[in-house]
Amino acid sequence: MTSETLISVVRRHRGPHVELAYDEAGPADGVPVILLHGGGQTRGAWGGALVEGARRGFHMMSVDLRGHGDSGWAQDGDYSNSGHLADIAGLVASLDHDPFIVGASLGGIIGLLHAGEGGRIRGLVLVDIAHQVEEDGAARIQAFMRSAPNGFANLDEAADAVAGFLPHRPRPKDTSGLMKNLRLGKDGRLRWHWDPKMLNGRGGREAERMAAAAERLTVPTLLVRGRLSDVLSPEGAKAFLAIAPHAEFVDIAGADHMVAGDRNDAFNDATFEFLARNVGG
Repeated sequence: MTSETLISVVRRHRGPHVELAYDEAGPADGVPVILLHGGGQTRGAWGGALVEGARRGFHMMSVDLRGHGDSGWAQDGDYSNSGHLADIAGLVASLDHDPFIVGASLGGIIGLLHAGEGGRIRGLVLVDIAHQVEEDGAARIQAFMRSAPNGFANLDEAADAVAGFLPHRPRPKDTSGLMKNLRLGKDGRLRWHWDPKMLNGRGGREAERMAAAAERLTVPTLLVRGRLSDVLSPEGAKAFLAIAPHAEFVDIAGADHMVAGDRNDAFNDATFEFLARNVGG
């Protein structure tokens, strides 16, 4: 594969309500793999997964969910699961072949509902999310997302906030990479690159709906847990595997909720080995 194949290109998909931005890499005729990030993140959250998947011959698509990154904001404030689901279903419908969906946290919820409610899909990877979520862990994430409504004066302030939220990670000496998750306001301050309306309560995990979707899963499925996670507990993973017994499970040491960011090599190995085995699935 040539080096040009691995270069990602920004694409846009215009749905009926919101335009989605996504990075695309890999051969056009490769099996599609859609990466869906967690709430409050952007398509840059996947570490080297986009390039690694392209290197392995997959047609990679890393998407900014509505209200995140360079995708459009919902003018009506609809950040419900159904709103996200409609966006992704529209993107999938534009593809010639059924994709794998790899979803972390919120992205995993959307992937699970898409797969369990009859959407076109070849296989599913859930990253530190299942139908059963630990409320304390979810509340910690929500608190972080609400913690800086006026933004930050500079990158160092933003890096300090992230370091406090992720104490298991070394604080990076070069903070420039954070800019992929920030936007510069007209007041000169940096704010997270997502629509604050997401926090208005119109979303939600919909536990019963997620459990029903999990029970209906038939496609190849991999559940990836970060062993340090306070969002998906061992008991939550066990409960998911009980209602989706065909699913595979990987528990990645040294990783918290943001598995791909914590242990990218281990995440890539587990994920792409699973995808390669199930290309014909």
